[in-house]
Amino acid sequence: MELLEIKDLSKKYENKYALKNINLKLSSGKIIGLLGKNGAGKSTLIKLINDLLTPTDGEILIKGNKVGVESKKIISYLPERTYLNKQMRVNEVLNYFEDFYDDFDIQKAKRLLKDLDLDDNQKLSKMSKGMQEKVQLVLVMSRNADLYILDEPLGGVDPATRDYILDTILSNFNENASVIISTHLISDIERILDEVVFIDKGEIALQSDTDELREKENASIDEIFRRMFKC
Repeated sequence: MELLEIKDLSKKYENKYALKNINLKLSSGKIIGLLGKNGAGKSTLIKLINDLLTPTDGEILIKGNKVGVESKKIISYLPERTYLNKQMRVNEVLNYFEDFYDDFDIQKAKRLLKDLDLDDNQKLSKMSKGMQEKVQLVLVMSRNADLYILDEPLGGVDPATRDYILDTILSNFNENASVIISTHLISDIERILDEVVFIDKGEIALQSDTDELREKENASIDEIFRRMFKC
């Protein structure tokens, strides 16, 4: 059974398709890059997988079941924009997550916060945007989920912190889980990617194993992406 299976999925806004006839299968134990230009449909696809939007046509299966209450229990989602209550202190947010998610490992979260030199007694409102994004990533990666979906996880952090975050992603999910990362910073993340999915104008343009694609095209994933989309 596939971890994620998408069948003939379309999403239409008024008279325009954001996604059209998407078919996709993703297995466990993979780190997958979801790559495409702005407006290609990446965020719409992510929101559909997280049951934040309703498909116009088609279906999404997580471990064989349709998305809904049960799938939310096994998906850990990092949205592009911060959703946390900024009046809360970090330790209060940790306690909230521990109460809300059965799979949340608060000790892991505290360790990751310490590694990132973040004060768990500080109010989120007193933190920079980059620090808030680090906190949010820690919360997401401290769940023992089956599928992690990270929408632009590196956008607000410096290059040195990006390396730490990528290593954190590598070392904090088990072999039965997978990670989907949507980002524009392809050259920064491609070293950890097992697969890539290129999306263009609401359709899947390419799905491939990264090593096979690099060997076939004799180029980096970033270079291949730029060629395909003339960036």
